[in-house]
Amino acid sequence: MTTATAAAVSLSADEARRIALRAQGFLGAPDRRGGVRGVLRHLGAVQLDTISVLARSHELIPYARLGAVGREAVERAYWSDGHAFEYWSHAACILPIEEWPHFAFRRRARREHGYRWHRMKDREGTCALVLDRLRADGPLTSTELGGAKNGGPWWDWSETKIAVEWLLDTGDVVCTERRGWKRVYDLAERAVPDALLHDDLDDTECLRRLVGLAGKSLGVGTRADIADYHRIKGEQFDAVIADSGLVPVAVEGWTKPAWADPEALVAPPRGRHRTTLLSPFDSLVWERPRTERIFGFSHKLEAYVPKPQRVHGYFAMPLLTGGRLRGRVDPAREGRTLVARQLSLASPKAAPAMAAALREAAEWVGCDDVRVERAQTPQEAAAVTAELAAL
Repeated sequence: MTTATAAAVSLSADEARRIALRAQGFLGAPDRRGGVRGVLRHLGAVQLDTISVLARSHELIPYARLGAVGREAVERAYWSDGHAFEYWSHAACILPIEEWPHFAFRRRARREHGYRWHRMKDREGTCALVLDRLRADGPLTSTELGGAKNGGPWWDWSETKIAVEWLLDTGDVVCTERRGWKRVYDLAERAVPDALLHDDLDDTECLRRLVGLAGKSLGVGTRADIADYHRIKGEQFDAVIADSGLVPVAVEGWTKPAWADPEALVAPPRGRHRTTLLSPFDSLVWERPRTERIFGFSHKLEAYVPKPQRVHGYFAMPLLTGGRLRGRVDPAREGRTLVARQLSLASPKAAPAMAAALREAAEWVGCDDVRVERAQTPQEAAAVTAELAAL
């Protein structure tokens, strides 16, 4: 790293890539003592999604960094002891409980807007009933509160569901866990520690802290990268970046200004690289332009693309190895067999890494065999199959 000007540090593209990997927990020895909770605090946000292939995305995030952590242990680590809550960050995310005050700006904005998707016929009365029920009976799902839907399509919410989601948006209610993929709601006054249960931070301070935390979690990023982490607006980023604690950097090949966590610049990132499959919702790759800029890897989630138009498959997972993205695979389970429905490699040299990643993932989800169904070329299918047989 060399100083280009008094205002900015100059980074090579390789240095920026390694800083990003270390910040996201993929370079160096994994923090096994910190475990899943350490991963959550380190990342600041873990995205939730309904799709479950090998496992749900929020389970894949710690797995990718720590290895084969038991899936039940992952859930306990997230939700037990009031360690985390769910709220709107990059999307619906699990967040460390200490970040509760930082989202006061979003709770106020939702309150001021007056509604999210649905309007209520009797907001005051229905919300009061929901709060009374939670106060009397403790944490409940929307079904337990009286039903989530009116009997129609998924978006045809009941008045109770609309009310409890409104209360979640505005901070009277907290999602304290997912049970059978249903949100479990509790009163904020009961679920959030007293020291954190306040909206005392003004919008500027909330945004300043979130920008600083996002920059630390990314290591280095552009305005768009950092703002996207917690989905804040560009002008909100502009208003607080000078006081965020991040420092300006110039990155080789990046056409736009960037900022870095100053601690990430103190020592060159070194250590062991992890070989693993990544969820498409992993924060290392969730912003596609950043992924392409840093890794030269274009990736798109095709779960919502019509099947005949898919290029890489329903839930293609990028292969991370040696600090690079070297391929992708669309996995599925058939009984106790993990099936690579479709895979592709950046080069034949990636075949051993792909085989190792598939074998580890299979063992994690309780499969004892791996089969390659289809690959970009017959040679790739043969190479990965041969490597699997040798493991």
